[in-house]
Amino acid sequence: MKGYLQKALEASLKRRDFLKIASILGISLSISPVTTAATLTEVKFDKKLHKLEHTLPLMGTDVTITVLDSSADRAEEAIEAGFDCIRRLSTIFDRFKTNTTVSVLNTRGKLDDVPPQLQEVWQRSFYYYRLSQGAFDVTVKPLVDLLKDAFAQTGKPPSESQIREALKVVGSDKVSFSNRRIRLLEGMGLTFDGIAKGYIVDKTAELIKSKGVPYALINAGGDIRAIGDRKWKVAIRDPFDKEAYVDVIALNNNAIATSGNYEVYFDKEKLYCHIVNPSTGISPRLSSSTSVIAKTVTDADALSTTAFVLKPLQAKNFLERIGKAGLIITRQGIKLVTNNWPRIA
Repeated sequence: MKGYLQKALEASLKRRDFLKIASILGISLSISPVTTAATLTEVKFDKKLHKLEHTLPLMGTDVTITVLDSSADRAEEAIEAGFDCIRRLSTIFDRFKTNTTVSVLNTRGKLDDVPPQLQEVWQRSFYYYRLSQGAFDVTVKPLVDLLKDAFAQTGKPPSESQIREALKVVGSDKVSFSNRRIRLLEGMGLTFDGIAKGYIVDKTAELIKSKGVPYALINAGGDIRAIGDRKWKVAIRDPFDKEAYVDVIALNNNAIATSGNYEVYFDKEKLYCHIVNPSTGISPRLSSSTSVIAKTVTDADALSTTAFVLKPLQAKNFLERIGKAGLIITRQGIKLVTNNWPRIA
């Protein structure tokens, strides 16, 4: 058995996930899959629990749902329901597909009957927009699109005048939202990439828990939520070496999310990535990755994006002020942790 576990761990270290599950209850076994879409696997975890795990490519990443339950049938049903939940909510927030709610909003500039899920995420987004004094802003889509298009067409960043023009339609306070009606200024666009995946993971976790499952872990490309009073050890990837880790922490009925410049970027120097500072119009240059632990992935997702936008020391102070645990890795490889960052005993 040890030989199999060791091989599984070594194989998993080659994956490009933001975060890896290093072990469960002290067993050195990565539960992140080696393949893109693994079949449902079942292991008799102990005398009382079955461990079932399945991975599917969803939300632009690999999503793994792992369940520990005394009933294998209940665990399998919970996993199937979880993936159905992800698919259903993705039809609201996926901005890349033409028929989703958010893409329709961006195309038309308005919606007259906003789904309650989108309303909930918008309200949480606006809360973090205010809390971060604009560092977290879901209206940065014109800037992200400008960067992507400029590098695709010319191999160079956009001009200062192009950035200034795009900045005119950035700012969550410019969005009109009332009575389930939302209106955008001409040229505006919303991207919930920095919060929606976390929200979807949370809703999936709530659904799985409602099925009576005592322990579960959902890993959506580094947005991770743990269910149940049981420790899940999570290794945080080194942004400079995809086969190394900078720290290991334990999740227990909470969540973690990481933002960084090493997965989605537009230039080989990684100076321009999918995260944009709403006040300058360009990508932050001082951090390489930021990880935040919170009660929900929604909050961890939004806060890790916020921390990446802020200057490293500013991000550390901000997270400490609001009582959240964070790990910031600067572009020079300097590691900053908040005073409440957990340690593995």
